[in-house]
Order: sequence, then structure tokens, then C-alpha cells
Amino acid sequence: MILKRIYNDKLAQASYLVGCGATGEALVVDANRDVEQYINGAAAEGLRITHITETHMHADFVSGSRELATRTGATMYLSGEGDENWKYAFAESAGATLLTDGDTFNVGSVLIHVMYTPGHTPEHLTFLVTDTVAADQPIAALTGDFVFVGDVGRPDLLETAAGMKGTMEAGARTLFRSLHKFKTQPDYLQLLPGHGAGSACGKGISAVPSSTIGYERRFNWAFGIEEEDEFVSAVLAGQPEPPRYFAEMKRINREGPRILGGLRLPPRLGKERLSTLLTRDALVIDARPAAEYATGHIAGTINIPLNRSFSTWAGWLVPFHREFYLLVADERMGEAVRDLAMIGLDQVGGYFTPEVLGTYKDDGGELETIARITSSRLAQELSSGEVAVLDVRGRAEWQAGHLPGVANIPVGYLPNRLDELPRGMPLVVHCQGGARSAIAASLLKSRGFRNVINLEGGYAAWAGAGYPTAAGATTQATTVRSSR
Repeated sequence: MILKRIYNDKLAQASYLVGCGATGEALVVDANRDVEQYINGAAAEGLRITHITETHMHADFVSGSRELATRTGATMYLSGEGDENWKYAFAESAGATLLTDGDTFNVGSVLIHVMYTPGHTPEHLTFLVTDTVAADQPIAALTGDFVFVGDVGRPDLLETAAGMKGTMEAGARTLFRSLHKFKTQPDYLQLLPGHGAGSACGKGISAVPSSTIGYERRFNWAFGIEEEDEFVSAVLAGQPEPPRYFAEMKRINREGPRILGGLRLPPRLGKERLSTLLTRDALVIDARPAAEYATGHIAGTINIPLNRSFSTWAGWLVPFHREFYLLVADERMGEAVRDLAMIGLDQVGGYFTPEVLGTYKDDGGELETIARITSSRLAQELSSGEVAVLDVRGRAEWQAGHLPGVANIPVGYLPNRLDELPRGMPLVVHCQGGARSAIAASLLKSRGFRNVINLEGGYAAWAGAGYPTAAGATTQATTVRSSR
């Protein structure tokens, strides 16, 4: 048996290639949209992809199963569990085989046993993998978003992301029962999850890539709770805000992702087009590092740096079904398009390179900047009552500790809550360390807030310097005001 983990750092997402060396057959589990990596990975092992499956309908990326099946001719094996809201709409037309609890199928001499493990989603499956040449018992469990190293999949997404009211508690109780059934597996069984640290599909996922059932039974908090109500309270507490695009991913993956046929680069555009687009209120994403953007950018653009969090914040802030444009270096354009395609943002109308900034200035344009303020200076300014402060971290972070009297609007929710913010005074924004507040500042300036200031080092610098903090509040002002 051949087993390879294929990991996407930006999505914190793991796919798996399971192959039989004797027959050359291979299974891909939880493919994302960059299908070349699976085709090339299989070929490198002397395998051909004959089977494709996924543990569930993903919320954080567009599934590549349909694209990969089109490219390779492999058969898809998809969950047939869950109610009508959780059926794959394209399964029949794609010739997919539907799987239910207790089903099995073979990939050469490798036996795949299907376990129904709902809770994170109603149709979720776990796959037990047995190398029948060497053993008659499973060696590994591919758990998707059911069990992670150190955590479990969050059961609240149907309500918080997909808007299905009243489902999170029921999902938590279902998850508890799935865990109760699963933890009877033998200690030696390897646990291979679908995500690592940084994914929003859990609240405390370890960076360790794999584990065993025995280890998780001893050290994973979820396995240590024996009482259902206690588990429900614990699993729902402190979950981060799910990115806005999660609901869109559910719809796309249920209906069937569009077949790309390969990633295509949009056209490079000239400076004349940029002026025209901004006049028409087009969305232009400046993907340079935050420090470069802060020292000089074109008014009306939004800064989402092309780093590990690029996909996440693009998913939060870039509308689907609307054309948008990028400002990014030539050599990183392919990376940007690939990252955006992972979450279904395919409407890139074109791109500009950073050189356009120079020609913009040469033609008489003036670049804007984003001011910064230190914690010590902010402490002085707050005493005057002539400055407002906004915390753009997640709600759980705000509750754990915040500047006294300062309201919280997570950066992803800002576009819909601009009317709560004062325009007639300086507005200081902060997050934990400065990265999210840089994005927030660029968004606010693009929406007409002229005097926006980023707090250097964020809340970490403020608290580290010993300035006053508050914690544990359950209510807060809905309008940002000065903290006089």
C-alpha cells in the first residue's frame, strides 16, 4: 500500500493519495481544485487515479473531486447519508457511487470501510483503510473534519455559516454520539485528519499532522468528556467567526463545482484601465505586503496581502459573482489566481503590476498612506476623547481581553456595519498584532473614512506595555465612540 499526505498550507487542508502498488490503482480523498498535484503525485508513484472520494461537503474550499474525475476518468464515491439538503445534486449525472454506513470498496488490495460520522455535517463519512496484503484490520482512519489532532470538527457551521437556524445544538449532540462510537477503535489506529492548525473548521487544531486513536483518547479534550450536555457546552464555546464564504462553498460543492480545465491567467492591464475602473467603483485588490501598501497606495483599492491568509480574507471581503481586479507582481500572479480559485473566486477580470504606482504618480496622481500610532501615544490621545478606537479581532478574542470601552466588529463584518462608525474624528483600528487591522484600515479608507490609523503591534503591544484592559464582557456598545 502507498499512502501520501498532500497538504495546502494556505487552506490548512490535507488530501490523501491511497494506492496499491501491485495493481497501480489509486484513490484520492478530499481533493481540492488544484488537481495537477494529484495527477502528478500519482504518476510519480507509478499509479493511476481510479477512485475519488471525499469525507463531506466542504465549507472552506471548492472540492476538486468533479474536476479530477473529468481529467482522469476515475469513479467518484460520494456520501449518500444525510437528508435531502445534503445530497450531491450532480452525483447521478456524474455516475457517482453513493456510500452509506458499513459499505466497503477496494482500491486494488486496499480495502476502504465506510463509517458514518455525522456532527460536523449531516452527511460526514470517515474511511478506515486496510492493507489486506499485510493485515486483516485497518491501519488508518481518514477522518476529514470529524476528528482532528487535539480537537474535533465544529458542529455550528450549519447555523453560523449556512444560516440554518436551530441546528448547532443538534449537531453538537450528534457529534458527541459519533465520537462515542468512534473512540472504541483500537489504540494503534492512525488518525489522518483533513485539516491542521489555522483552519476555521475547528477552534484548537494541532499543527501535528497525524495521531493515533489511543493518543487522542488520552489527550484530546473532546474524548475526555463523558456527559453529553457538558460536551455540547464545551464544543460550542469560543468558536471563531466562520468566514462569510463558507456558505457559498456549501452551495457550490452540493450543486457541483464548475469544471475549470486548468487555471488560466487573466490579462495584464495598463494604467489607463486602472483609472477607468476606479472611476466606475470597480473592486481592485492590492496584494502587496501591508507595510508597502501603508506607505503608498492608490485611493479606492483594498489591501489583502498575498500571504498564508490571502484566501481567507479574500473569501470574507470579495463578493462572489462580481468581477474584480488584482494589483500583484507578475511572478506571483499564478499563485494569486490559484489561491482564489481554491475558494471559487474565478471572476478575476485582469491585473496590474506594482509598476502602475510609479506611472500613476508621474501622471500627477497622489498616493495615499495609512498612519500608524503607538500604544503610548494612543493612551495619551484617549484621555482627550478626540479619538475613536475599533477592535477588529474575533468575538472570542475580544471577550478574553480588550481595551476598556472599545467596541468590537470583526474585520470580515465591517462592510455591513460601516454606519456604526464615526466619520468626524480619527479612528484607530487594531487587532492582535496588526495584520488584520491593516486590512481593515484599507477597507475603511476605500469606503470614504479619511482619518484611519493602525495601532502598531495591536492589542498584544497594548497589553504587553501594561495599559488597562478589560475581559469577560457579554455585551458591548453597538456604535463605536470615543473612549473618553
